[in-house]
Amino acid sequence: MSAHRRKTRAPKSPAASSRRRRLTRTLLASGCALVVLAGATAWYLYDDLASSIGSSKALEGAEKSKHGDVNILLMGLDSRRDQNGEDLPPAVLDKLHAGASSAVGGYNTNTLILLHVPGDGSEAKAFSVPRDDFVELRGVPGFTGQAKIKEAYGRAKAKVEDQLSARGVTDRRQLEREGREAGRKAEIETVRTFLGVPIDHFAELNLAGFYHLADALGGVPVCLKKPAKDGFSGADFPAGRQTLNGQQSLAFVRQRHGLTMGDLDRTKRQQAFLAGATYKLNQAGTFTDPVKLMKLIDAAKEDVVTDEGWDLLSFVKQAENLSGGNVEFVTLPIESFGRNHGAEINVVDDMKIKRFIAERIGPGATASPSAPGTAPSSPGGAPAPQGSAGSPQSSAPAPSPSRSSSGTPAIDGGGVPCVD
Repeated sequence: MSAHRRKTRAPKSPAASSRRRRLTRTLLASGCALVVLAGATAWYLYDDLASSIGSSKALEGAEKSKHGDVNILLMGLDSRRDQNGEDLPPAVLDKLHAGASSAVGGYNTNTLILLHVPGDGSEAKAFSVPRDDFVELRGVPGFTGQAKIKEAYGRAKAKVEDQLSARGVTDRRQLEREGREAGRKAEIETVRTFLGVPIDHFAELNLAGFYHLADALGGVPVCLKKPAKDGFSGADFPAGRQTLNGQQSLAFVRQRHGLTMGDLDRTKRQQAFLAGATYKLNQAGTFTDPVKLMKLIDAAKEDVVTDEGWDLLSFVKQAENLSGGNVEFVTLPIESFGRNHGAEINVVDDMKIKRFIAERIGPGATASPSAPGTAPSSPGGAPAPQGSAGSPQSSAPAPSPSRSSSGTPAIDGGGVPCVD
């Protein structure tokens, strides 16, 4: 007999085979359960957001973009009231450093940003509209003519509320709800006319929204080229990269006093905040972390209103790509500074603005001439704004580049842009 005997395996026992089959079935069942649970969680988060976030019919029947492009108007209200028209709690107002009275600030849209997302997946562009641009207002009942672009919302809201009150409506929530709808429609139509592009979706954020968004993200990274301190907004920041909490974030986006370009520099602050927020979304893995996503959704439910029917789940997926820094921020140009009835305004060339937009997003993405809100300005237009004593307009300096043009090295923002 050979010294190397072939080893033989003992026959499998029926009990061992049965245990292996049960283990396999358990693993398969567990995997299926996890898939179902993940799907159910995603659907719950979306359903919770879609059913709880404020919705509006302000875009009902509006022209849509072509070729898969999407234009989203972001509107930031300088209001000290919640979505029902109730005063924000004094403790919240104190943290916001926004004044003790809800009457302060009114319903101006102090932040207007058009986000253009190309259908081909190329780089998105965010166009900031300076709030004092002097333009033709649209959709404001009983008003024809020019005013600051930020005023369309508040003027339309006040007019419609007056009309409802005259008809005997006394319910404060109804007045607020219908007044705000009129404001949204007027602001959207005014921006659409001014820029010459369709608006597919919009998101409205109130004053407390910046505060809650920053807190939901666990702070937002920003970078300043030099220290900033302002008693009006509460801003008090060192130079360099830093992470701002909710209270600091609101001061950061509201400061204009002490900035060389005033409101135009504040526009760059708003861009920097959004860039920092999207950077944080990507770095923190918010879109893949249910706890962080739920906190963000809770903040959105409290402060955000969007157009009815917007597929927010699809946009959340798209936003994950945008958070990788695939967005270019641009501030619309102005011609000069002027005054109208004593108020400072930005003088703009509406046809130049339309060309500016078309050159950057493609002529195929602009609104058709027959679309609502795209009629050209009247040939004569409004008289050139002047100072109360007939003082000439002052020329607006060209927007300064984000990179340092001096001999000193630019501050490293560590992935976020550095601004004044």
